[in-house]
Amino acid sequence: MKTKIYFFAITVMSAFGLQAQTIMNIHQNNGTVLQIPLNTIDSITYTMPNPGNIVTNPGAGVTFDGYTYSSILLGNGQEWMAENLRTSSYANGDPIPNVTDSLQWLNTTSGAWAHYDNDSLFENPYGKLYNFYTVIDFRGLCPSGWQVPSEIDWLTLVNYLGGTSLAGGAIKDTSTNYWFAPNTGATNLIGFNAVGSGIKIFNGVGGDQWGCQFKNDYGHMWSSTPSVNCTQGMAIYPKYDNSNGPIGGTEKNNGIAVRCLKD
Repeated sequence: MKTKIYFFAITVMSAFGLQAQTIMNIHQNNGTVLQIPLNTIDSITYTMPNPGNIVTNPGAGVTFDGYTYSSILLGNGQEWMAENLRTSSYANGDPIPNVTDSLQWLNTTSGAWAHYDNDSLFENPYGKLYNFYTVIDFRGLCPSGWQVPSEIDWLTLVNYLGGTSLAGGAIKDTSTNYWFAPNTGATNLIGFNAVGSGIKIFNGVGGDQWGCQFKNDYGHMWSSTPSVNCTQGMAIYPKYDNSNGPIGGTEKNNGIAVRCLKD
């Protein structure tokens, strides 16, 4: 249904002579018209309805590898970490190798993590970047009682938030500190606090060069699901310039962020 808003000037007579006044006409879908003098209006705002009456509450959180993570509990029963994972150990306590050498990162087929640009200052709030081999390691990347979400888990969240066209905006942090402007559609509706954590990715320079790109541009987060042809891992990837929350494949050797979901 559409609401039509018209602005026009009418002349009203008063005891003090003629006075021009601009009136805002709001045509409602029930046929009535509201007339409001513009000089009585301080501001006009538009509020987007909460799609599907979404419910979010603070979760219990969890402490893992010396760090305490906040969490959110949704009306659909899912409890998500409200920040990116930053562990350097598997759930059983085994260390995850910190691989800073580009060639070694390229050739590894086992778990590894890195900071964006190998700079620990980026850990807060972007977290660590993990390859897909870390995600699927039998020792577990998330704390006991938590898991790396499957593609179905991400789809459940996306559908709860109103579908692909809205989900990205609903999980993105609203500031332009961790996303490029204009950070389109960002509402952080559920307190998910997704940030543009970027990717450790092959950049095609010099044949074997790996580097970090797309910080504040993309906010890829792994699922535990391999692609149909098993050559990639599936991930969700919100972006700074739209409100979408698409899910697609990315190379297993790419280093991207992780969010954990309670079992």
